[in-house]
Amino acid sequence: MALPRLALIALLLAPATTLAGPDFEAEVAPVLLRRCLECHSGADPSGKLDLSTAAGLAKGGRSGPAAESIVEKVTAGEMPPKKGGKPQPLPKAEVESLRAWVAAGTPWPKGRTLDRDERTTDARGGRDWWAFQPVRRPAVSPGHANPIDAFVRARLTEKGWAPAPPADPRALLRRLTFDLTGLPPTAEELDAFAADPSPAAYEKAVDKLLSSPHHGERWARHWLDVARYAETCGYERDQTKPHAWKYRDWVVAAFNADKPFARFVREQLAGDELPDRSEETVTATGFLRVGTWNDEPNDPDEYTYERLEDLVGATTTAFLAVTVKCARCHDHKFDPVPQRDYYRLAAAFWSGPVKPGPRELLGGPTKEQLGYDLLGWTDTSATPPPLRLLKKGDPARPGEPVPFGLLSLAPSLDMPVVPPKAGAKTTGRRLALADWIADPKNPLAARVWVNRLWQHHFGAGLVRSPDNFGFTGEKPTHPELLDWLAAEFVANGGRSKPLHRLMVLSEAYKQASVHPKQAEYAAVDAGNRLWWRAERRRLDAESLRDALLAASGRLDLPKVGGPSFVPDISPEALEGWSRKGAEWTPSPADEQRRRTLYAFVKRGLLPPTLTVFDAPDTTLPCAKRDVTTVAPQALALLNNPFVHQQSEALAARAGAGDDPVRRAWRSALGRDPRPAERAAADRHLADQTKRLGSADKALASLCHVLLNTNEFVYLD
Repeated sequence: MALPRLALIALLLAPATTLAGPDFEAEVAPVLLRRCLECHSGADPSGKLDLSTAAGLAKGGRSGPAAESIVEKVTAGEMPPKKGGKPQPLPKAEVESLRAWVAAGTPWPKGRTLDRDERTTDARGGRDWWAFQPVRRPAVSPGHANPIDAFVRARLTEKGWAPAPPADPRALLRRLTFDLTGLPPTAEELDAFAADPSPAAYEKAVDKLLSSPHHGERWARHWLDVARYAETCGYERDQTKPHAWKYRDWVVAAFNADKPFARFVREQLAGDELPDRSEETVTATGFLRVGTWNDEPNDPDEYTYERLEDLVGATTTAFLAVTVKCARCHDHKFDPVPQRDYYRLAAAFWSGPVKPGPRELLGGPTKEQLGYDLLGWTDTSATPPPLRLLKKGDPARPGEPVPFGLLSLAPSLDMPVVPPKAGAKTTGRRLALADWIADPKNPLAARVWVNRLWQHHFGAGLVRSPDNFGFTGEKPTHPELLDWLAAEFVANGGRSKPLHRLMVLSEAYKQASVHPKQAEYAAVDAGNRLWWRAERRRLDAESLRDALLAASGRLDLPKVGGPSFVPDISPEALEGWSRKGAEWTPSPADEQRRRTLYAFVKRGLLPPTLTVFDAPDTTLPCAKRDVTTVAPQALALLNNPFVHQQSEALAARAGAGDDPVRRAWRSALGRDPRPAERAAADRHLADQTKRLGSADKALASLCHVLLNTNEFVYLD
């Protein structure tokens, strides 16, 4: 029941010393932070009432003095505001804390300013959110050769569980080879490994794969998803971006060389600003140029800010896994990212409003400005006009100028911003941003990076929302393991290959995908969050196409890098295009035998054979691909002309020697057929020879069956 107004006023007017008020920090501040400051703080607080300071409380708002009505509105259910038409009553304890505080005269600690982002509540994250805290290297419990297993086993032991038994040697080598190179092992490699499944043999295989040039190709594909890589601009004209493939090749080389993380970040964000600037480092800035671009926007001014949003979003998603671009129009609703922080960071890429023309907005320098013939980035001025905060993100409502700065969610990394030197051609802001991201003390970057490595080896991240470490993302399944890996990553100079090695050498990685107590454990942990078994995974789109070419013996591995090949696309897929054949001119057949990584990526015409197997859209960063199991996938493998071509090539390969059935099995599945499979294959060949009138066509039919099996499509 609300206090009568006169009684409440009397209480408010009573000297503060006459009543014992509640502990402000423990009881009052949490309520104000959780329930009030979302609306009643900032430059334009709701109802002109600012509840972040004692002065704001005393001043009140449009309705008059705040303290006079605060309890009344809360107890009447008027505050907090309704959601979905339903009242949001406060818990009784919170109401009583406010009532006692008001009754005591609203005592407020001297000089105390409440900051909406200072602490996490049940509605939003604060600067005390786990992901923004410094990385602490936890101790590793003894008794395990691999630290990863110490952390994983500890959680299993708590539940009285045991991990799955070791994977079959053939399944393990297949898993390892695809993970590190994206390619299948040969039958001979599988035979040799199965004959000697010793730790030494496994470690030798790991080191060989990590040193393979195909390792960079595999892991480049993962990063290109995050970088929203494509070779055309998108939108209606979807014109080609010249030399975009050079950025792809830079990524491959970076992973093969195990480029330190700090350098990896600095070259992509500011390769043109580095002291040792070179064609290679400027090529890396293609990261900022491979997104979409509309050369004919309806509103050029609005589109300038849309491009700016893409750059902020791609950078912060890729390196920090924080959804900063959500703060373009208002303070972030869930994370400690004020709107001002968005514009502080966006100023790194700002060159001022420009009119559309032959070059891209917000950059798009000429060959002469860059010094090299490539798709790179540099500032068009070292002293651009100030970037103004847009009210509600609207270019028609510019507000105060916002100088370049960094995110305030990690105050321990509040680095000074140095103005450009006299005669500088760039602002130096992107280099400052890159240095801040790559700083070993940055609490996000290392965690995000090692989580990406874990995800691609184990099928899911320790944080299962790899592009969102904020309040609406998932918390880590093993926070101590995540921090140990992040600390180890920093300690080894930001190099990834040592972590790859550590992960794939762990018992957690090497276990089978089926557990003896599968049903029992899955009833409690269906998502395998405790890593009690390996995740069964399907080949991604690119690995599947490469595996088809490898099985047929047609994969051209030696040819790496360079301009992309244009793959065949069925006439049906071109049916909706006005220019049809002129829109898409496939490369010669021999060119199309290259790895799928080197296929031309056109935003408006992605090959259906890849998209059906969940190849991502290239408009936004993709940290984790969708994994679907749908009928069109089976139909694509059964009916696609490309798959039939590989079946026929596999049949020709198998039929070139003795025992074509065995040769087909070893080429496709890496093993000999089992007795029951041999009998079924013989029957199939006999039936199909009668039906098709050709032993060669019958063998091609058998090979087509093999390329459609789960064993071919799945890792294990």
